[in-house]
Order: sequence, then C-alpha cells, then structure tokens
Amino acid sequence: MLDEKTKKNYERWLASPRLSEEEKQALRSMKEEEISDSFFRDMEFGTGGMRGKLGLGTNRMNSYTVGRVTIAFGLYLLHRYPSAKKQGVVISHDNRYHSRDFALEAAHILNEEGIPAFLFDALRPTPELSYAVRKKGACGGIMITASHNPKEYNGYKIYDDTGCQLLPDDVNEMLRFLNQLPDELEAKAPKDPSPAATAILPPSIDDEYVKEVENCQLNPSLPKQGFKIIYSPQHGASYENAMRVFRDCGYEVIPVLSQCVHDPAFGATLSPNPETAESFIESIRLAQKEGADLCVMTDPDGDRCGVAYRSSKGTYERFTGNQSAALLIDYLFSERKEKGLLSSNGVMYDTIVTSDLGRKIAHAYGIKTESFLTGFKYIGNRIDYYEKLGHGPKFEFGYEESYGCLIRPFVRDKDGIQAILLYSEMALWYHLKGIPLDIAYENLEKKYGYHATKTISVMFEGQEGLREMTSLMDRLHAHPLKEVAGKKIARLEDYQTSLSLDCQSGEKTPITLEKSNVIRMIFSDSSWIAIRPSGTEPKCKFYVEVYQKDNLGIEQRVDAIFASLKEQLGL
Repeated sequence: MLDEKTKKNYERWLASPRLSEEEKQALRSMKEEEISDSFFRDMEFGTGGMRGKLGLGTNRMNSYTVGRVTIAFGLYLLHRYPSAKKQGVVISHDNRYHSRDFALEAAHILNEEGIPAFLFDALRPTPELSYAVRKKGACGGIMITASHNPKEYNGYKIYDDTGCQLLPDDVNEMLRFLNQLPDELEAKAPKDPSPAATAILPPSIDDEYVKEVENCQLNPSLPKQGFKIIYSPQHGASYENAMRVFRDCGYEVIPVLSQCVHDPAFGATLSPNPETAESFIESIRLAQKEGADLCVMTDPDGDRCGVAYRSSKGTYERFTGNQSAALLIDYLFSERKEKGLLSSNGVMYDTIVTSDLGRKIAHAYGIKTESFLTGFKYIGNRIDYYEKLGHGPKFEFGYEESYGCLIRPFVRDKDGIQAILLYSEMALWYHLKGIPLDIAYENLEKKYGYHATKTISVMFEGQEGLREMTSLMDRLHAHPLKEVAGKKIARLEDYQTSLSLDCQSGEKTPITLEKSNVIRMIFSDSSWIAIRPSGTEPKCKFYVEVYQKDNLGIEQRVDAIFASLKEQLGL
C-alpha cells in the first residue's frame, strides 16, 4: 500500500508535461514496490553528495533530480564566490550510464546561470577532477560518479575551490538554496543576461597531472626487469592515465584487457569494488597465467586502489585497505627518513574507523596523527587549513580503510593512481630484497602487535529499510551495548552527542569532531567496534578491530564479535 506522499509524487510525475509519453509509459508499467522505492522521498543530498539508482522518480538519479541540484549548486557558488562567473566550474564523469549526459546537463545549467564550465573531452578520474579545479583556479567542481557501486547506480559529488569535497556546513548552505527551489519538475535555472559557455579542457591538464603523479616516486631507479604487474581499471576512468604512468616509469604492466573497456554495464567483472574478492577474479587468473608478482586495481572513478600479491606460498592473496596502507606507511616513512625527506614536524591523517596499526607505525617514526570522520573531504580540508595557515605540521600521508589514500597533496581527494604507483614501488622494493609481501606484513605485526580488522555492510533498501536502519541507530544511541562477545565495553564514543563515556567511572569528555551518526565501542585491550550508516548508500557499516600481542585465535574473536552483534541487534 502506497503512502500519501509516495502516491502524490507518482501522480505528479504522471501528470507533468515535462515527461515524454515514453517516460510516462515506463511509470505506468512500474509495480507497487518499485513505485514506493522510486517516489517515497526526494533523493537525499548528503555529506558525500548524491548517489542512487538510475531511473524515473524523486528518489532516483535522472536529469530532473540532477538538474535541480545543479541549479542549487550554481546559486550557492554565485553567493559564496564573488568572481564565480570568471572562475567557472570543472566537470568530470566516469563510465556509467548517463554520466556524460548528466555532465553536459550540469554544464548547460551553470552556463545559464552565467558560470563557465570546463569539461574534459571524455571521462576522467575523480583525483584528476580535484587537480583540475585547483589548476584552473575554478570556484568549484562536479564529479558524476557512483564510485564502486553496481551498474544500476550513478552519483553526483561537488567540490569547492580547493579541489576538496564540501564539508557538512558548506553542504548545508548549498541545501538552503536547494530547499528554496520548486520540485525537480518545476525548478528552472535563473537565466543570466550574459550566459556563459562550456570549454573543453586541453590535454595539458592530463600531462601535468600525470607528471605530478610520477613525481611521487621515492625510488624511481629501482631495476624493474622481471617484475610483472597486473592492472585493472574495472572498466573505469583511470585506464589511460594509469597505463601512461606505468609506461613512463618503466614498469612491465599487463592490463586485464576485458576490464579496460569503458563499459557502463561492467560486463567483464563480477564487482567493480576493489574491496570484494569478486573484483580480483580476472586479475588473479591473469597473474597466475603470466607469473606476475602483483595485482593492482582502481575502482571506476579512480580514487580507490586494491592490492593482491604473490605470497611466500606461491598463492595470490588480497590485502585489506588497512593492511596495504600499513605496509605503505612503513615503506614511505622509512625511505623518506633514509633520504632525509621525513619532516621533523610531520602529520598523517586517517579516520575514526581506520586501524590503529597505521597510527602506531607513524608514531614510531615521530609522525603525529589526526583522525577524522569518514570522508576524505576532512583530510583534504585539513591539508588546505595548514597550507593557508603557513605553519603547522607537514603532510606526510593520508588514508581511509576503504582503499583510499593520498601520497602527495597536489590532489585534495584520495588518488588511486598515486596509490597504485607507490604500491608497485613498495612491492618491487621488497621483491628486490627477496621478501614476499605477506612476510613483510608479518614482520610489521611482530613489531607492532596483531590487528585483525573486518567490515561488514548490511543493506536497508527502500522505505521500510530506511525506517529499520534509523530505528537501529536510535536504539544504539539511546541504549548502547554494555558487553559484546562476553567482554565489557570500556569506553563509548557517541559522535551524535559528541561525548565519550568512560563506562567504569562514568566520566564524560567532549568529542571535538563534527556531529555524526556514529557509535564507537572500545574494549579495555583497545580492540573496538564502530557502527555507522553509509552517507551515500542504503546500508549500515559495521567495523571491528581486534588487537592482540599474538595472533592466536584472533580471527575467531573477530567472528565472535560479529555473531554477538548480529544476535543483540536482531540483524
């Protein structure tokens, strides 16, 4: 049974003269469940932008919902930047269905508002969009992408003049303009008396970005003969730049050709998400055939990177984002220290759901760390803050557990191409020493302790799913768990109330980060659990890290914690 709001939205679309007869016929053919999910709410623009399934409806990615958000973004830019009509906006997109259409639509709307648009001639990765915003001196950027989501999705991310995604306060300001607009079928861009134009960005942007990536190398002269790398862009936007970087730097790279086609159907992969084992099936198959040493992968919009390697047993194994980053941190900092390049006032940035292992390694090298809420925009903003301040700690590295990292900050978002280049260099460095990467990682664990991490996502699709997820988080905030898998919670961090509670003494201390719908539970041995709804997808994410001085039963303890959570929360 459709509720009143859903029915009203559906009927409004059916009656609208803006829709073609073909679109209306598609609406009439919808089943009730599809109508409910497509129309029960307006597509949400959150702190991570807008992301959802393609299709007709208020809760779908389509030209009408994209157009309304673009009108609001243009109004926001005109309000915030006095010279927005001179600076303009850079627009890029990935390989997905309608990505180019949405990019062109966004450019047209901005032009109507008097704002120039700078568009790439074809798809380009997210990190290059961030770079181009800064290079062009633009006042903002738009990236049309659904990152690593399945083919049914698309999305819309917005950037400020620093090449960084908007922070929540800025998003809220943009939403003020959005909420003043009529609905998505009635909203129209205010026409400037002197409309602007769209220009295609020159190839020099690619040249300069690629050169900056190549300058990230620490040991460019390492001999590369006999060291083979398998690379997949997962049908996405990084292929051309990544292969150019590898060729320039002298690596023997064998691409997974079936996954190098810019296919919106992702026809040659079971998953475009480097976090899943399915995404590596073809890469590992090719690695076995070629006797390769390493597999690297970027996700469709090129901001994330996955890694698999040939182990000491001759098998191919995958690293989690926490594991690969820990190895990379140790490599970067040790080599920079050896070369006199490591700052005496350096800082590394991560997030509150990232493993403690990376922080322990950083501290061992005398590098400070700062942790933020999930979202690379917080890291990008912090880099910009210290840059403008003119003094303060020097950026050494930034990363998230979900395969996103930044080696050098000429980009203000995570950069999968920087990552695959430096992971390749690190793996080659160990290869030349005769140390397989599983042994290198084991040596880190022996030094800093064993950290087993796992992330599980629970989907909450549709109107009923949203209610269930909201209810789950409300219960956790109101009645936090006191014990999980037979062990008591020692400290509770509630980022919605901005309070950290010592569960034994009852003492409360403030949390200085922005408010967010996140709960963290820490055990007395520093193992922890974190729970948060995704900012871009209808799912709730559960993170667990278990810390021990040895690895005896550590994976079983992780599984026991998840089993206990599932039982207590009724999942």
